[in-house]
Amino acid sequence: MADPQRQSPEDRAASKQIGALKALWPFVRPYRGIMIAALSALVLTAAVSLVLPLAARRVIDNFDAADGSILQNYFLAAIGIAGLLAVGTAMRYYLVTRLGERVVADIRKAVFDRMIGMSPAFYEKIMTGEVLSRITTDTTLILSVIGSSVSVALRNVLIFFGGIALMLITSLKMSAMVLWPIPVVVLPIILLGRRVRNLSKKNQDLIAESSGDASEQLLAAQTVQAFSHETLSRAKFGDVTEQSFVAAHRRIITRALLTAIVIFMAFSGVVGFLWMGATDVRGGEITEGELVQFMIYTIMVAGALAALTEIWGELQRAAGATERLVELLTASDTVLDPETARAMPTIEGAISFDNVQFSYPSRPGISALDHIDLTIAPGETVALVGPSGAGKTTIIQLMLRFYDPQKGAVRLDGIDLRDLNRSAFREQIALVPQDPVIFADTARENIRFGRPTATDAEVEAAAKAAAAHDFLMALPDGYDSYVGERGVMLSGGQKQRIAIARAILRDAPILLLDEATSALDAESEQAVQQAVENLARNRTTLIVAHRLATVKQADRIVVFDAGKIVAQGTHDALVAQGGLYARLARLQFTAGVAAE
Repeated sequence: MADPQRQSPEDRAASKQIGALKALWPFVRPYRGIMIAALSALVLTAAVSLVLPLAARRVIDNFDAADGSILQNYFLAAIGIAGLLAVGTAMRYYLVTRLGERVVADIRKAVFDRMIGMSPAFYEKIMTGEVLSRITTDTTLILSVIGSSVSVALRNVLIFFGGIALMLITSLKMSAMVLWPIPVVVLPIILLGRRVRNLSKKNQDLIAESSGDASEQLLAAQTVQAFSHETLSRAKFGDVTEQSFVAAHRRIITRALLTAIVIFMAFSGVVGFLWMGATDVRGGEITEGELVQFMIYTIMVAGALAALTEIWGELQRAAGATERLVELLTASDTVLDPETARAMPTIEGAISFDNVQFSYPSRPGISALDHIDLTIAPGETVALVGPSGAGKTTIIQLMLRFYDPQKGAVRLDGIDLRDLNRSAFREQIALVPQDPVIFADTARENIRFGRPTATDAEVEAAAKAAAAHDFLMALPDGYDSYVGERGVMLSGGQKQRIAIARAILRDAPILLLDEATSALDAESEQAVQQAVENLARNRTTLIVAHRLATVKQADRIVVFDAGKIVAQGTHDALVAQGGLYARLARLQFTAGVAAE
């Protein structure tokens, strides 16, 4: 079965059904009171609208009445009806719009809550930009339906059937003349409506694709510019955007054709009725007021039918948007919390990898870790070294349970991580990633991300320990300086020191350092290295490093190559053994001496 996240726009468009809107009911259900009130206002306004032609008939038929007060009373009644219509319409608008905004806000939160907890394996199958497109573009479509289209559709349905009933009561003969085109109109609505739905879905998928591409290109704008890739990036985005326009243009043409057919058929009936009505008035079969009443009902019914054809297209687009959002809400994840999690014990910090075999979901044929057995004692500092792609960072990924191994188990104090809630054991871990993530906030809040309840004094103490205090105080607003999206206002070394300060502030019993000092200059590295050594005391520490000078003091060094452990021991012991570590050490330290 094809992955729904990777289907082509054509495949996905073919499966959309209007019944998908039923998936919105769980979000609407909590606000049944508002919905009932809105429906009551809607029924009231529809009923009042249907009464207005009756008032118009009375006024016209009593123009020549001997008693002028009768005419005056009818005019006063008409004003009262208009006032009731105004109040009912205002209430309907308020209630329906409020309901739409509330439901869409809940949907956005539900989708985000679901997506923020998905494992990295999920994002190997879908672009972040497409997820954002669904949260924004697709929820906007749903907002237009819940906040407008549905209520307008229901109101027009009431007016359509109510108007037909009153037309039949007024004149069966003229009703037959007016209503005959309706069955003819229904057929193009069904046939062309299906094409509108397919084209709408293709349009939405292409918009999502272009949004994902734009997000990726803009986030890497400096790299794009550095490689003079702007022209190609513009061409790629322009091509997808143009395809989206072509799909939208086809949809517009189809809907325009549908609208033209409906309006022509509907109003051709109106012309026929006017001819017949004028003849009947001249023959004395009906009064002028009855003709006007019937004409108003005819216009109302025709207008309601035309509106329903427009709304049908909107409902189809919203149905597709709902399916796309439901895909996210029901997306399966390979990493799940257990139904009954074990209680989180007091952590000592023992870590073990028991015969772990793992391949990334996107590369199932390539073994990232091959039968790894590794035991780390509480408080031990272990360095993981080896060439790029050897499996070092994968150890960190599995330790955080971003992925689960295909075979074997990762244990914390003897407990399989799969038996614990992810959030519970991750609270016991502090991470400094290879590419530090800096949020579009102040420097202070970026450090406080490690422990949201920390005081300003604790934040500053962590910054000092990470050798970040001096450069932070040199910023225009000190710790309260805004650092820009992804920390663009900071250097690589400054971002790394903020990430280290964040880990220091977290004060967790397990510390994971993935190339934590790779972006630091020599002076900063020495200061941070001392801070890391102080932080590592009495903590279980895993250090991933290419620069062997940063791991010489580790209690144990584990050497990885091609997903396997090929050696382990102290720095001096591994150098004495020869092999991969000795070769790496010779290259790095000899190169350093030669450079001097």
